[in-house]
Amino acid sequence: MRKLHFIANVAVDSGDGATIAVIDPSSGGACGEIARGGASEIDAAVRAARAALGEALEGPRGALPAMQRGRLLYRLGAAVSAHAEELAQLEALDTGKPLETARNDSAALARYLEYYAGACDKLHGETLPFDAGYTVLTLREPHGVTGHVIPWNYPMQIFGRTVGGALAAGNACVVKPAEDASLSALRLAELAAEVGFPAGTLNVVTGYGHEAGAALTAHEGSDHISFTGSTRTGRLVAEAAAKRHCSVTLELGGKSPQLVFEDADLDAALPVIVNAIVQNARQTCSAGSRVLIQRSVYEYVIERLAERFRTLCAGPPALGLDMGPLVNRKQFEHVQRVLAKADADGLVVAARGTLHPEAAAAGYYQEAVLLRDVPPDNSLAQQETFGPVLAAMPFEDEAERHPSRKWHALRTRRGDLDARRCAPDATRPQAALRSGLREQLWRGRWCRAAVRRRQGEWLRTREGLRSAARLHGFEDDRDPARLIREPGLERRRPVAMDRASMIRWWSRGGSNPRPPHCERGALPAELLPQRRRNSSGMNPAAPVLWRAGNAIFCGRGFPTADAVAVLSASGVAGGRARRRSARFGGGCRV
Repeated sequence: MRKLHFIANVAVDSGDGATIAVIDPSSGGACGEIARGGASEIDAAVRAARAALGEALEGPRGALPAMQRGRLLYRLGAAVSAHAEELAQLEALDTGKPLETARNDSAALARYLEYYAGACDKLHGETLPFDAGYTVLTLREPHGVTGHVIPWNYPMQIFGRTVGGALAAGNACVVKPAEDASLSALRLAELAAEVGFPAGTLNVVTGYGHEAGAALTAHEGSDHISFTGSTRTGRLVAEAAAKRHCSVTLELGGKSPQLVFEDADLDAALPVIVNAIVQNARQTCSAGSRVLIQRSVYEYVIERLAERFRTLCAGPPALGLDMGPLVNRKQFEHVQRVLAKADADGLVVAARGTLHPEAAAAGYYQEAVLLRDVPPDNSLAQQETFGPVLAAMPFEDEAERHPSRKWHALRTRRGDLDARRCAPDATRPQAALRSGLREQLWRGRWCRAAVRRRQGEWLRTREGLRSAARLHGFEDDRDPARLIREPGLERRRPVAMDRASMIRWWSRGGSNPRPPHCERGALPAELLPQRRRNSSGMNPAAPVLWRAGNAIFCGRGFPTADAVAVLSASGVAGGRARRRSARFGGGCRV
């Protein structure tokens, strides 16, 4: 099995023919190979994406209306559902996760695509209050070419979460999957071509992160970068994007805690704590890899957890056990080093799982391990392991300050019955632990998910925001302005024109009138105003829509100098939309 890059709906080999072996983590042996891409392949993919969009969104991808984008995404979601088992088999082969987990991932991918399909025509703008005589509004537009670096732990889910949102907003995508998990991304690109996505809309380049990934994040033609992976690599991605003022979305790692208070419903809490470790062999950025237990129930909870850990079994993905192997030898050796250091530090192993007899000795299998009485300042309590190792530690009450609070957590789970602990108070343990995306609370016999990064927020990070002004007539004698095209650049700039010349040009007949001193062809017919005249040459009551480049003007003629100044300040009249400044958090460019 040899898989090539997928660029402009065509399988393309690397220029030098280099390849990377596909390793089956359940056996440790090679089961195929993928093309090894670099800067030249990334450049070809970015160019294909740009051609699909067109410089003025006139390309086969850029010209698609939102309704049609939604239909294509829905078809892709349906194709994923139809090929769910095939995709699950590829994912299990590539990453080593149990087949049932891989099937859940393919189902989640289909759901992501269905969600985004329905969101395509619901990206609404806003109207903004401004001076009298103006109507200012915002219009949402795609970034352009978006680059996506996909991790190896959940390739299909991250593809659906990030690429799905980018496609919904009208972008064209270049995807660089992890070299350890590229098979499902390549198959998804093929399915996208089969259901009718225009060539260049979805491109996949396989290769190493320091080669293809670095080339993508530094490429001048990529307008937004989405990265999911380690914190260390995320810093490098942010630096590369910052050097060229490119917006970026990062989802990085953490050391997520689970808090168990003495009044928690343990029958509800303990299965969730264990599942956070065994799911995907705890190769999950938000998995709870440390559990803080109130001292009054510490021994009892440790005993219950140890009983469950002894029954956990790791083995081949096809057997449907609790865990499969780790994804590669590098990760396997990392977990082994973590456990060796824990043993050297004198940490106590409370329980250990087992390996299935059919688990190959050359495979990357690691049994689940429960360590108790881990000091809060120990590296195991503060640094991400990314393996099935759970660190347990006691605490006295919620006022206790743990040294581990300085490490970020992507998710915090709390088990308690006291609703007062849910109050938004800065002294809460999860506030001290600086929790991130989601908090779960076991209250009584039910579990409630609270704050989480919403799918809609991922969608918002895949689009831009631009402002336009409607001017309701000339209010003084200052010169009006017009916009001309600057040769060689996709931009417009304001140029003064006297009022009399403007009125003469406005009232003049002909199919393609041009103002004086305007370069030939600078204002095509479709960009000129729709003229409405009366006996004086202008109809003061008739608003006119006029579009030029990234700006839309409505009014009784050209906008005044004030209007152009407002638009320039908002980033509309002064340059390409893709080069405007970025605002992080909400993810929308302004």
